[in-house]
Amino acid sequence: MTDLPNQMNAFVLMRHGGLDALEFKTDWPMPQAKNREVLIKVAACGMNNTDVNTRSGWYSKAVDEATTGDAYTEVSDEDPTWGSAPITFPRIQGADVCGQVVAVGSDADASLVGKRVITDNWLRDWEDPENKNSAGYFGSECDGGYAQFTKIDERNVYPVNSTMSDAELATFSCSYSTAEGMLSSANVGEGDRVLITGASGGVGSALIQLAKRRGAYVIAMASVAKHYEVGKLNPDAILPRSPKDLAKALKDATGSDTVSVVADIVGGDYFASLIDVLERGGRYTCSGAIAGPIVNLDLRTFYLRDLTFTGSTVIPPHIFTDLVGYIERGEIKPMLAAEFPLVDLQKAQQAFIDKLHTGNIVVSP
Repeated sequence: MTDLPNQMNAFVLMRHGGLDALEFKTDWPMPQAKNREVLIKVAACGMNNTDVNTRSGWYSKAVDEATTGDAYTEVSDEDPTWGSAPITFPRIQGADVCGQVVAVGSDADASLVGKRVITDNWLRDWEDPENKNSAGYFGSECDGGYAQFTKIDERNVYPVNSTMSDAELATFSCSYSTAEGMLSSANVGEGDRVLITGASGGVGSALIQLAKRRGAYVIAMASVAKHYEVGKLNPDAILPRSPKDLAKALKDATGSDTVSVVADIVGGDYFASLIDVLERGGRYTCSGAIAGPIVNLDLRTFYLRDLTFTGSTVIPPHIFTDLVGYIERGEIKPMLAAEFPLVDLQKAQQAFIDKLHTGNIVVSP
């Protein structure tokens, strides 16, 4: 495509802090695709917790609170990002891009031009793509999609054959790949009983669908006000967000007071209750701690019950390839809660933080 502009609109993170750390620019320099990179005209970009947590500095070990989206005074300059390393400012965030390839670098596949793609947000050392220590994150270690245009390595883009809208496709990259990574690390399969916390959010709603796809019996936990929307995803049972007696609530709803897997993105004070309902040999998998990163664990429960704990962040490359297949075959569906114009990114993040929605929030240039 010719006649590309020299400047573009972009929302730029200038520092760690509150929403005022994000600034809207109308004259930001256009990215230039080099070597094996492609230039994407962004049609939509989904929101995720990494955006909020990086902006606020919540990943810093100096912070021990729940994720609020506010600025933290305790943030260390040494470990404020997901990878425990400093971030370079200014930075355009946004990892979950859907858009059209409009130009390619000198060594990239020219046939990609004109194709609608979504992005795998994990940046890899392509000489050793399974090496998690060398991974980076789109919109964190490099500029992302909260702009009219963005660039990324051609190996991170996937053309998608789907009738879904751009905004719907922008809901998948982070939430669904995170969820599939969690289930994969916990070896979830047919016959498992999976308890999912935060089931109304982007990752939680993805966990319901992807666990069901694997043949598991799924118990979703969400605030009662969101049970109707969560129910549209067909979990086998729905519980309140934090029952006082979780074992009894499980027994009443499902006939059993234990589960084989807990898929947790909440953490916080309820952690011990989740561990207590794991059966012997059960598995706990985690990829978030929105209610707080510091938890109490009785190690006797852990080792005497032969439990397995797995953390899940950097996913193997095949996870995203699999995900695209699920999308194209109609095995999973988007949960698009709201769409905002890019200029209203701060309002969109506030809505994301308030968590009154079910599913994902997307911004579009």
